Amino acid sequence: MVAVGSNSYICDMLKTGEKSAPKAAGRPHAKPDAKTGPAAGKTLLIACGALAREIVALQRAHKWKTLDITCLPAIWHNRPEKIPEGVRRKIRAGRKTHERILVAYGDCGTGGLLDKVLEEEGVERIEGPHCYQFYMGTADFEALMERDPTSFFLTDYMVRHFDRLIIQGLGLDRHPELRDDYFGNYRHLVYLAQIEDPALKAKAEKAAQRLGLEFSYRLTAYGELETFIDEAMKTTADKGARHGAADRRLLA
Repeated sequence: MVAVGSNSYICDMLKTGEKSAPKAAGRPHAKPDAKTGPAAGKTLLIACGALAREIVALQRAHKWKTLDITCLPAIWHNRPEKIPEGVRRKIRAGRKTHERILVAYGDCGTGGLLDKVLEEEGVERIEGPHCYQFYMGTADFEALMERDPTSFFLTDYMVRHFDRLIIQGLGLDRHPELRDDYFGNYRHLVYLAQIEDPALKAKAEKAAQRLGLEFSYRLTAYGELETFIDEAMKTTADKGARHGAADRRLLA
């Protein structure tokens, strides 16, 4: 699915089953001319498709008009070797149209290869190995894991697609006896909720029951994901304001 405009939502969420998130509000703008280089003040955020709905919600709430979003398929978590070069391709395409590029991915099972690509390309990403940590907050997540390393985590995205990602994805619908192989070392299912939604909470509780785990609920909202993007956008806005002031002085 592709939707492009001022505040564009561009996600290649192939085979994820995710329904289209609403487009962020904004007046359409002309695409930057590749011959003239990247558009001044424009930021491209390259993200995991599993974060798309949440990032669009943040974009709309904060009115980040100079932010464009492009996502790689969430299903690539099952093939993490695809992520580093997929991100590299997005970076190199984005340099033709955007002044700044950010990445909203954890390491996500790439074994450090994503960070190697980002170092080579000179692009920063949100800190942390996975979305559980940056939703919950690094300090709280590390403290929880120190107290109880037997926790299995779900986010809003994972709850919405629990049957496809977990039950069908791990073959538990066909081989329920594999439950202990996958989850025998877990004791708790911790639902890290981004929004208050009774229906999602009930679905998460049911998921815990199906896996034979104790249920725990935390409303984390968007955590460090929101902080990361907001601080980056403020920095870009400040830089644009300084350049604008310098231009006005030259014209005076």
